[in-house]
Amino acid sequence: MRKPRDFDAELKSLEDKTRDLKARKVQQLGELVISTGADALTADELAGALIVLAETKDTGKREAWAKRGAAFFQSRTRRIASAPDHDVGGAQPQPGGAQQASGGAGAS
Repeated sequence: MRKPRDFDAELKSLEDKTRDLKARKVQQLGELVISTGADALTADELAGALIVLAETKDTGKREAWAKRGAAFFQSRTRRIASAPDHDVGGAQPQPGGAQQASGGAGAS
């Protein structure tokens, strides 16, 4: 005979995985805000900018933002790969990222 499935244990396991994924998502969002230099903005400014981004339907703008984001991550990956033993080196791109982000917001 087959061993009966323990649906309660499976459900608990899925709930734990869901909670872990949500926590990781929040942590990664915080890390993204810090790495781009957006942590220098007030919560109101950051929320307003994100609302504008979410409401924008202009495909051209969205594609331009996506390209800029991809370039940010590629340049960040190169910096990290060139200096793997320097934790401080990862913090140096933040001011430049903040200037680029603020320059892009004014250009849009």
